[in-house]
Amino acid sequence: MKAGGGTGDLLSSHDALGLAGLVRQRKVSPSELLEAAIARAEALNPRFNFMAQKHYDFGRTAIAKGLPKGPFTGVPLLLKDLNTHIAGELSEGGSRLYKGYRAPVTSELVRRYQAAGFVIFGKTTTPEYGLTGTTENKLTGDTRNPWNPAHSSGGSSGGAAAAVASGVIPAAHASDGGGSIRIPASCCGLFGMKPSRGRVPMGPIRTEGWGGLSTNHAITRSVRDSAAMLDASHGIEPGSRYGAPTPDGTFLSQVGKHPGKLRIALMTRPIAGSPVDPECIDAAKAAAKLCESLGHHVEEAAPQLDAALLGWASFVSIGPAVAADIADRCKVLGITPGPDVVEPMVLAFAEYGKTFSAMDAARASGVLQDAAIKVARFMERFDLILTPTLAAPPIALGRINLTPDCGFQEWGQRAAVYSPFCQLANLTGQPAMSVPLAQAKSGLPIGVMFTGRYGDEALLYRLAGQLEKALPWAGKRPQIA
Repeated sequence: MKAGGGTGDLLSSHDALGLAGLVRQRKVSPSELLEAAIARAEALNPRFNFMAQKHYDFGRTAIAKGLPKGPFTGVPLLLKDLNTHIAGELSEGGSRLYKGYRAPVTSELVRRYQAAGFVIFGKTTTPEYGLTGTTENKLTGDTRNPWNPAHSSGGSSGGAAAAVASGVIPAAHASDGGGSIRIPASCCGLFGMKPSRGRVPMGPIRTEGWGGLSTNHAITRSVRDSAAMLDASHGIEPGSRYGAPTPDGTFLSQVGKHPGKLRIALMTRPIAGSPVDPECIDAAKAAAKLCESLGHHVEEAAPQLDAALLGWASFVSIGPAVAADIADRCKVLGITPGPDVVEPMVLAFAEYGKTFSAMDAARASGVLQDAAIKVARFMERFDLILTPTLAAPPIALGRINLTPDCGFQEWGQRAAVYSPFCQLANLTGQPAMSVPLAQAKSGLPIGVMFTGRYGDEALLYRLAGQLEKALPWAGKRPQIA
């Protein structure tokens, strides 16, 4: 089957709920959808490089055994190849250090996706340890943006975004520890929701990532798919340290509801004061005008926070975790970590992580709690914060990969100025979404971001549904011959 035509057209012309509806109506079978997705992946992966693992027979076996009845029965799905596991299958995380590693258990999230009827048939690419906003690594290579292959598809869920943008599937699993759902959604013209801390399971190997900074969810074409996937996946798991508040009703039911008149804070200057491309500022301002036209109140305002202190606290949360993981894995393998198995910036990150003490960890936790309190108080005046998702249109490949043409400090600066807005929501635990409302003069997508109060994804989905109706993006696709 060619990349387009026949059943393959259904994958690009319908969202995941739409495909599930066709399966229920017996207009297409799960096997036909799976084989079309595999054919499209095989046709397009050589160009965009989004497939990390091919679990085609795993998907076929699941169909042969009989799929459970759920909201997504028969819909093909790709998982991100980072800390989300299928027992016995490869789980390499974009790292040569984990080449050939097979997971001992199946992740709770995967079980929930399977119970919802999804047919998992592979895993998507990610940078090593998910440590940068582009998807380039020494194990699987560079993942390219379907809108322009010279540019990054974002990271660390860049493979997920490239697979969805190229029409292989309408929705893909993703995760976000510092913008890793929202960055690639912005780069590839898609919808990306980062849920509240504790909303979606991450275990059972460990029930939180990077001290609570990271969370799982999805990158989708439609708002309703994102909401329905959150309905299928949310809720505490055994051993959870915390859980987000139980929603009132389903997230899917929120998508068509009117959000009411919202108070929105427009913030176009990062808390660190770094520069922002005028096209990204214009995109946020245009979104503000759209919101005003829909009856919302928008004013320029921003919480007052210490960017340097928050940056330090972020490193304290992530650096030691990376250092410990590398040390533990190397002990199992009986090797010494070096550039032959770990990329230079990951090694540098780990070395920096070794310099922190237990007292630093306690102080960093206090810094993050203080930031969460300050932002929560700020949001007593506002329902949402509106910002650009990124400070520039999608970056060229090679600029912020983990084997760059510069040292650790310059690399860190490049990465920070490219994505200065996203990480705040990870540090405070709030939900945030990138919405594909703009396009650069170059033709590359530009997303705008809305951040909500902790636990209130429902309001974000109500606004997202309103924006999707007011300025539809379903027809905006990259031109793929």
